[in-house]
Amino acid sequence: MKPNCSNRRSQAFTLVEVAVVIFVLVLLAAMFLPVLSSPNRGNHISCANNLRQIGLSYRIWEGDNGDKFPMNVSVTNGGTMELFKNGSTFQNLAFLNYLPMANQLSTPKFLHCPADTNGFAATNSWNGLNNQNVSYFVGLDASADNPQAILSGDDNFEINGVAVKSGLLEFSSNTPIAWSTARHKFSGNILLADGSVQSVTISSLSNLVQQTGLVTNRLAIP
Repeated sequence: MKPNCSNRRSQAFTLVEVAVVIFVLVLLAAMFLPVLSSPNRGNHISCANNLRQIGLSYRIWEGDNGDKFPMNVSVTNGGTMELFKNGSTFQNLAFLNYLPMANQLSTPKFLHCPADTNGFAATNSWNGLNNQNVSYFVGLDASADNPQAILSGDDNFEINGVAVKSGLLEFSSNTPIAWSTARHKFSGNILLADGSVQSVTISSLSNLVQQTGLVTNRLAIP
């Protein structure tokens, strides 16, 4: 008995079709692999992970301290509130705000963005920590009651093309604040009071500032 033979044509690719598929794959690889493997993208992701760890530390600390962040708690009660008031001799030392959360953060390495070439990561020891080891500002008016408040983020800001300096930065919601080119190519990471981290471009930075509902924003810049 003869076996049944199918009359259907083989569905195998022709040489031309195979060549087209290979060409498309090579083209896609050429487009996306440099982006995925670029140091800038890797640094951006590492920076966002640092801020998530910082956000988690803030939330653990405020859970143990009356639902308040360190800058909302008096120094006498283990916070940093008086340190960053106008006229304080400590207002230029933003790193001090992270010291109360040393146990929650476990390592000061999280305080340094890998794209920040103006400073360097501290070792596992908190001894000798200073502003050079910190890449992230402190949102002095952020509170757990306002989830959209800006809690922290990359500190490489500029206003009217001039880079901001270390110290207390006060600006209104319509101030033309922008990212410099120093780290993530005109973008940056922002940590909100709810613990979320957002990648923010220059165009969306002003919108994020306005969403805080604050007439004046106060940031401690390391």
